[in-house]
Amino acid sequence: MAALLRRFARATPIPFAAQSNSSHSNLRLPFAAIAAISGGVSFLYYHSSPSFVHSQQTEQEESRNTALNPDKWIEFKLQDTARVSHNTQLFRFSFDPTQKLGLDIASCILTRAPLGQDAEGKPKFVVRPYTPISDPESKGYFDLLIKVYPEGKMSQHFASLKPGDVVEVKGPNEKLRYTPNMKKHIGMIAGGSGITPMLQVIEAILKNPDDKTQVSLLYANVSPDDILLKQKLDILATSHPNLKIFYTVDNPTKNWRGGAGYISKDMVVKGLPAPSDDTLILVCGPPGMMKQISGEKAKDWTQGEVSGILKEAGYTEQMVYKF
Repeated sequence: MAALLRRFARATPIPFAAQSNSSHSNLRLPFAAIAAISGGVSFLYYHSSPSFVHSQQTEQEESRNTALNPDKWIEFKLQDTARVSHNTQLFRFSFDPTQKLGLDIASCILTRAPLGQDAEGKPKFVVRPYTPISDPESKGYFDLLIKVYPEGKMSQHFASLKPGDVVEVKGPNEKLRYTPNMKKHIGMIAGGSGITPMLQVIEAILKNPDDKTQVSLLYANVSPDDILLKQKLDILATSHPNLKIFYTVDNPTKNWRGGAGYISKDMVVKGLPAPSDDTLILVCGPPGMMKQISGEKAKDWTQGEVSGILKEAGYTEQMVYKF
């Protein structure tokens, strides 16, 4: 795994420490930065513009050279794995090295695995969404950071995979269409592996010198050892003044210098941008946290009403997005 991570270090100056399960001693795995995606332009304004026609042609060419298909399950081969924490692993999947994955900011993929048969003898599947943490511009591979739960059907399936095994993937599934400078200040509240879509947006912003968006992240975990990608996040914050991060843990250690306990209204008020038309708050985490912070999504998976701490702090539905 260490060799896998060294390869990642070559692709990005941000180091990451983990333990490899790889049998390939010369393989190095970097957590690639997520590329910035430029904002769209109005079709009504540019429909007769030659540059827009050229842009359309370019997008069509790129769409033909992407590995993902939103309407079809595609098999991707596991290249290697790396242990990130006591219950979280990194999985690298490979595909045609001339292709990009075909991922927008911010979007996820769907994965599925066989789960026996139904009463009619037809195959059953478990399906789960995940957000790749690799650079969408990377060719030939993508990385998933997955927390493995004891009773998690899909995460246990991932944990059982060996290099050479395949997983069926469909996508991309667009979540929030991010465009540079769409808001002056973006606040983020993440819990555990809910950091993955946040990292996707963060790196898109920081990689684009024309994007002046301020970002404030509140990141909650059980213990300091559970904080995923902390070294990477700290380096990003140190090198980019428009990124501020505050960590809080349920079980702080003696030398812990961050927050203690669940994310509170006081943390939100002090650590996130105030309610405003130029503010957007992104939330992603386990159901209990979502219920406390923002309220869960509606039963039809639409955004639903904002409740919890964010409502108490004055944020409206237009200012909050739930991943």
